[in-house]
Amino acid sequence: MTLGHTMKNYKKENLMHDVITGIIIMAVSIPISMGYSQIAGIPAVYGLYGSVFPIILFALFSTSPQFIFGVDAAPAALVGSALLGMNIQSGSKEALAVVPVITFFVAVWLIAFYLMHAGKLVNYISAPVMGGFITGICSTIILMQVPKLMGGTAGTGELLELLEHIEKTEQINLPSLILGIVSLVILLGAKKIMPKFPMAVVMMAAGAVMAQVLPMKEWGIKTLDAVSPGLPRWSFPDFTLVPMDEVVTISLSVAVVIMAETLLAENSFAQKNGYRIDDNREILAFSMGNFVAAFTGCCPMNGSVSRTAMGEQYQAKTQLSGLIAGVSMMVLLICGTGFIGYLPVPILTAIVISALFGATEFDQAKRLWKVSRTEFFIFVGAFVGVLLLGTINGVLIGIILSFSEMIIRTAKPARCFLGIQPGHKHFRDLKESDQIHAVSGVLIYRFSSNLFFANIAVLEQDIMEHITPETTTVILDASGIGSI
Repeated sequence: MTLGHTMKNYKKENLMHDVITGIIIMAVSIPISMGYSQIAGIPAVYGLYGSVFPIILFALFSTSPQFIFGVDAAPAALVGSALLGMNIQSGSKEALAVVPVITFFVAVWLIAFYLMHAGKLVNYISAPVMGGFITGICSTIILMQVPKLMGGTAGTGELLELLEHIEKTEQINLPSLILGIVSLVILLGAKKIMPKFPMAVVMMAAGAVMAQVLPMKEWGIKTLDAVSPGLPRWSFPDFTLVPMDEVVTISLSVAVVIMAETLLAENSFAQKNGYRIDDNREILAFSMGNFVAAFTGCCPMNGSVSRTAMGEQYQAKTQLSGLIAGVSMMVLLICGTGFIGYLPVPILTAIVISALFGATEFDQAKRLWKVSRTEFFIFVGAFVGVLLLGTINGVLIGIILSFSEMIIRTAKPARCFLGIQPGHKHFRDLKESDQIHAVSGVLIYRFSSNLFFANIAVLEQDIMEHITPETTTVILDASGIGSI
């Protein structure tokens, strides 16, 4: 087992892209990870801690050249709700002690999934499901971020809860909204006009300068909270603080979400960009990232679609971008935490939203509408499932839709009635040409699939509907039937 799989035979021409992308990912990780850590019930600074060693270890073990690991919405929300269920106050000393225990057992479950080769399950999920799933996640995160453009706080939950949160955002701050929208327009425009230019870095630098020279706080424009300098402390979780039966149950659900959501997203990016990943090796990478997160007091880690979309936009080629992101966050924590307090929230939010727009796959939905209406509706089902019912239910809907598609395809196989064409010695499909004619009194039927309980009725119905009083013989061409 080799580490740094994606960095073998590294090409020098990729270095600048990977370095710039790593720094951008570090910067956008600041507001995202701080916010999700608070949702998980631990102080915001632990989000930054989770963007150091977990992201580095994942980068070393992963076979995906572009996917980024870190604190993310779904695991954070699950852990936060679990703490409420255990009557543990968010941000308390008890929460700080219990969350790493949950993270540790998440890592244990992921190791178990790795040993069981659970990654093979992704092979049974179709491309339309993956496209709908990733688009649903991107749309959900965008809706989570919208209130921050207006001077409010990020939303949580599914579509109805997010819309309700947006509607209830009190006293929309006009300067914040203007700054966010202008930033978003600039970023989206730059993406079309000069996609290789690191506009996100320029916007962050401009935002820090504006925070120093303009009275942003008087205008009501929020900046990130300053954090104390220093790296996370390493310690072993205390397993005596919480009942093991509760931890095992909670951690199992979180581990399933991490495995399913991240593998689906990774495979979606892999299909879109023309490379392959080792699904089982990815589960091991998830586990390693979560083990080191547990030892540094963090909440469970997940693959981040928003940060990966950012990397894709700025053409990251290998996991060197992840290593750079982790190392640069380390440097920031040691000697640059003061800079964090000058970053305007609307600009950072616009950067995240612009990256997520690029990761949606509505173009795939348009193509499917023209090519296959069935697959289009499967895409829509997965998309709506994630948007309305959440990640884990969206995954389950996607799996059900994939298997349903397989059953439908098998139950309605390719079949046709055959005839002869003057001058040709082979039997051909009657629908191919007006010059092909049925043999008088003979029904010749080709069935091109294995014959079993789900499609036997199709064969019977086809033949019975075409038998006439003149039919004397029925011939079944079984050359395409492998088993009965």
